[in-house]
Order: sequence, then C-alpha cells, then structure tokens
Amino acid sequence: MLRHRFVVGGSIDSRSRYRWTDWDQISSHLAVAVIAAEDQKFLDHHGFDVESIQDALADAQRGRRLRGASTISQQVSKNLLLWPSRSLARKGLEAYVTVFIELLWTKRRILEMYLNVAEFGDGIFGIAAASEYFFDTVPAHIEVDNAALLAAVLPNPTVFRVDEPSAYVRERQSWIRRQMTQVGGVELLEGLEER
Repeated sequence: MLRHRFVVGGSIDSRSRYRWTDWDQISSHLAVAVIAAEDQKFLDHHGFDVESIQDALADAQRGRRLRGASTISQQVSKNLLLWPSRSLARKGLEAYVTVFIELLWTKRRILEMYLNVAEFGDGIFGIAAASEYFFDTVPAHIEVDNAALLAAVLPNPTVFRVDEPSAYVRERQSWIRRQMTQVGGVELLEGLEER
C-alpha cells in the first residue's frame, strides 16, 4: 500500500525531514535493486563502466538520443558534490571526484551514500524519506517488490512515479526483479565492506 507523508524540500510538503539511514538499517533488497537497475558492474569496476560509455558514444554518433552511462559511483559524485547540468566541465569534475570516491570508500559506503542521496520522487531525497512517504515504513522493512519499484523510477524520478506507476515503470519493476535474481540476490552483498 502506498502512503504519502512528507517529502524533503520538495513541492508537495516543504518541511525538511531528511534523516540519514545507516547501512544496517537499509533493506538488502534495496541495495540489490539499485545495483540491478542502475549499475550491474558496480562491484567489478573502479568507478567507470567503460563499455557502457563506449556504447553510449557509439549510439550518439549514429544519431540516437544521448543516454546516460553513469555508474553508481559517478552518480554519488554528482549528487553529493556537483550540480545537475550536463556540461563537459561538470562531467570532468565528476570523473575526478569519482576516482577519489573509489579510492577512499568501500563499495558498501558508496552504495550507502547513494541510497541516502538519491531522489526517488519530486523532492523526495534519500531512502528514509522515500520509504516513509510511499510505504509508511522504514528502509529496513522494504520488501523486494517495493525495492524494485523504487529502483524503477531512478532514471527520472520527477517523471516516473512510485505512487502512480505507469505501464513502463511496472515493466521496469518486473525486469529489475528478474535482474535482482540474475545478479545473485542479497548474497551479492556479502563481503561488500571489504571491496
């Protein structure tokens, strides 16, 4: 069941109720869902998915719409320290910051940060706000279907909606559920703090 309580600094309710959520208070399903949806090579790369970048550039050269190829680490760099535009200057700084994030933080820390700064709806930042706003619960209690639904809106959370999912979002949710199994499920997260 979806519930609406608050958003963080957004247009629905401007009261700021953002709160940090520690890794051990986040459902493993959420972590696996965002890896499955956003960056399936997250545990293997050092901040950049070179193959995805090359594919995106090749698509652009063929005249297709420019698509994103950012990793979770790059998104943390942008969301935490940079501005949202698509300028070359911002992308250059993002690459620089990403290198340091990958050198200084474990993959677990990067993922924890991502889940705490990602936007899940218009003005709904962080998994604590999203969990309470959409499901009237805490991040630790998010079930697998709702985790996949939250991850399904991440490409564009101001257009794709958790509370009124389009057919596309529902298809994406189903795809993410399948991918969560394919990438290894919650066992994928074992040993994450050492990486």
